[in-house]
Amino acid sequence: MRTVIYPGSFDPLTNGHLDVIQRAARLFDVVIVAVAQNDSKSALFTPTERLELVRRAVKKLPNVESDCFAGLLVDYVERCHGQAVIRGLRAVSDFEFEFQLALMNRKLNERVETIFMMPKDTYTFLSSRIVKEIARLGGDVSAFVPPHVMAALKQKLAPARTTTRRKA
Repeated sequence: MRTVIYPGSFDPLTNGHLDVIQRAARLFDVVIVAVAQNDSKSALFTPTERLELVRRAVKKLPNVESDCFAGLLVDYVERCHGQAVIRGLRAVSDFEFEFQLALMNRKLNERVETIFMMPKDTYTFLSSRIVKEIARLGGDVSAFVPPHVMAALKQKLAPARTTTRRKA
């Protein structure tokens, strides 16, 4: 069985992420979407919430699993008996950072390969950060995320968008 790990913060999961997941599912026997617990990032959703959003999005893909992990990615890949890591590249600007990560992971564990996948061109501009910003400002993100993720964003951000007016 060829197992690949697709790690990320997925805060939140976007249609670009789903595109990579679906294409990886055609190439590998098992795809594990691994929600990373990264204390250096301040996430909108908790790891448990992000994991649930991922689970709902991939439930109809029979060879796709979801999980949460903390610590070194290469250690997680070993625990899952994975052969490779999938990393999405949206633009040339992503490549330098992702290339450094891939080389470091190779140095830590030479058995773990990194495979770079580009999303469809319709998603190359898309990032979780941009989606959160649009949603925070009350914009429509329905074209960028699955419906259940849009609903979760609305629920999570509803109090942040309400403002009070002062009387003059």
